[in-house]
Amino acid sequence: MLKKRWIIPLFFTVFLIALISLVVGFPKEDDKPRVIVVLQRLDIEYWKTFELGAQKAFNDFHIDGKVIAPDSLYPITNQPNLLKKVLKQNPDALIVSPTHPSVANPVLIEYKKKNIPVFLTTTDTKWEYQTAYIGTDNMALGETAGKLLGSMLQPGDQVAIILGRVEDPMIIDRKNGAKKVLEDAGIEVVTEQLGYDHFGNPMSVMRTILQTYPNLKGVVATTDRLALEALKVIEEKALKIPIIGTDGLTEMLESVKAGKISATVAQNPYDAGYLSVEQALRTIKGDNTDKRINSGIDIITEDNAKEKLDFLHEVLQ
Repeated sequence: MLKKRWIIPLFFTVFLIALISLVVGFPKEDDKPRVIVVLQRLDIEYWKTFELGAQKAFNDFHIDGKVIAPDSLYPITNQPNLLKKVLKQNPDALIVSPTHPSVANPVLIEYKKKNIPVFLTTTDTKWEYQTAYIGTDNMALGETAGKLLGSMLQPGDQVAIILGRVEDPMIIDRKNGAKKVLEDAGIEVVTEQLGYDHFGNPMSVMRTILQTYPNLKGVVATTDRLALEALKVIEEKALKIPIIGTDGLTEMLESVKAGKISATVAQNPYDAGYLSVEQALRTIKGDNTDKRINSGIDIITEDNAKEKLDFLHEVLQ
């Protein structure tokens, strides 16, 4: 009889311990770290590739994450308004590529007040409260593009730089990097033309450039979309003018592979997306993070274009 009196309490003690272990030891879905990524847009390949890198990191690290973007770059209040909505969700970390930094920064201050770490990606505005910047070193990217084009030309040759939005710090860094290298090599930058309209769509400015500078020997475009627009005009006129892009989009890589373009510079948006999420998680867990993480660039030639294309086709599918 004595043994039976101890069996029931012992059973309930074991059951209670198991129940507590289950509750404490295995976090619920709601306990996952929450990371929100706000990009400039999601309707073009570069940003879709970035999104896929971020989604891979969400899965690998068991993060409750999502990637969003405003419907349009304009009006300039679109992204700040989206950031205000995200703030109400109280994420554990924010990753953002500011469309218009001067407008976005006042909203980001509110994240600082709520102790939500803010990571900048692709566009380093050098905001004083950013936890880290993850992405391309755009000045180095411009310098590499300038060196690549310069290697195909001679001192005294004339070149054009086709720009994206002039209020975008990453575009300015790319332009400045390329221009300095080219001018140091004795190559003349005869014009800097805006290549996008007010809605962020590429314009065909190459015709006007060729009419004004018929002896043009080369082009640096600060985005691949602009480089591809320039290439259409150059092909129509059956000219052999080298064009250097800066993104590494599949259409640009296919042009290199086909021999239409000698070489170009490619970024790694997939890696930037993955690394951004990884660093956000480190901060959430209280680990140290580097203030700047470079996602790297590649020089693409006919020899390695297929390898880069195969990777992009795989992730984009």
